Amino acid sequence: MKTIKVASIPGDGIGQEVVPAAEEVVKAIAALHGGLSFEFTRFPWSCEYYTETGKMMPDDGLKQLTDFDSIFLGAVGDPRVVPDHISLWGLLLTIRREFEQVINVRPAKLLNGLRSPLVNPNDFDLIVVRENSEGEYSSVGGEIYQGGDQIAIQNAIFSRKGTERAMRYAFELAKKRNKKLTSATKSNGIFHTMPFWDRIFTDVSRDYPDIETDSQHIDALAAFFVTAPHRFDVIVASNLFGDILTDLGAAIMGSVGIAPSANINVNGKYPSMFEPVHGSAPDIAGKGMANPIGQIWTAKMMLDHFGEEELGSALLATIESLLADQITTPDLGGTFSTNEVTNELIARLKKLG
Repeated sequence: MKTIKVASIPGDGIGQEVVPAAEEVVKAIAALHGGLSFEFTRFPWSCEYYTETGKMMPDDGLKQLTDFDSIFLGAVGDPRVVPDHISLWGLLLTIRREFEQVINVRPAKLLNGLRSPLVNPNDFDLIVVRENSEGEYSSVGGEIYQGGDQIAIQNAIFSRKGTERAMRYAFELAKKRNKKLTSATKSNGIFHTMPFWDRIFTDVSRDYPDIETDSQHIDALAAFFVTAPHRFDVIVASNLFGDILTDLGAAIMGSVGIAPSANINVNGKYPSMFEPVHGSAPDIAGKGMANPIGQIWTAKMMLDHFGEEELGSALLATIESLLADQITTPDLGGTFSTNEVTNELIARLKKLG
């Protein structure tokens, strides 16, 4: 029996509802395998934990997580803990940085049964690979002077190592899909870092002669996401550009609330982390109406990460069958509760066995 040990952090708000739901779904689909099981260990780290202890997680929190195979995160954020960077840097971003989760991966796909706001979406199915450790989000810079002379400086740091690492990950992913990779750039406006990015993309592409490549300026690329998303397969982007494109990708699917993501450690030293894109939604927390699909689709990405692509595909197909039958929560126009959607999904998975 292959057992995958997962550190489960429901976090705040609806995370407390959708993470347990997704855990049950994962256990149900693992049972189809016969030789696979998931062992979830729950951690209470959250804004609630912060209000009690003054910390988002204990001082040895990272040490506690190190030996797990992966981390399954719900949502972080609570209006009682402000500003937002307290919860983000105290938990989510600390895990990303310290565990060297240097790649962020987010798919955007026209799901059967989910209406896209686009008039003609043409069955788009794309994945954005985002460099997740440096770029425009590097914490290098500062402020000088006061009053009308005050200046803020934010430095974007692009290393060849980090840039090439993200690009090679994207090329390898493109090999498994439709052998097409697009680079997001802005070398006609950003003088140093984007020409650097372009040169590295050209260099790396020589090692993948079978992959069709192109580069698109980020402003045009964002427009194409709206007018012709079916043109794209895998897109590789810097930290900021990838962040923007992935939220846009979720929007053209029809709901940010169902979008999944993965933060990948590529060197094997630490666990990767899987989290949905949605926030903690405190306005609906505890009402039993949270949509579990984003967390469950995130679990599908976790299955893929461990080489269980067949199970992952079966899970996504079952999710689409629910959407097609309009078994959805109120955010998608349905009348079903979190538990009802989850239970129906599990029932359909069991029929696959």
